[in-house]
Amino acid sequence: MAKSKGNRVQVILECTEHKDSGKPGTSRYITTKNRKNTPDRIELKKYNSILKKMTIHREIK
Repeated sequence: MAKSKGNRVQVILECTEHKDSGKPGTSRYITTKNRKNTPDRIELKKYNSILKKMTIHREIK
């Protein structure tokens, strides 16, 4: 089994505006967060290459 690295976990961020645009594909990023400091889902502004603009990406399960 892999050794646990403490409270840091990998999370997937998905674009919120992409579903409404009707364009095919998805914009997703993988990042890490500290579960102890940020127990809620995170939102970050990231670049969506399909829409060619900065959009809000939310954490998904």
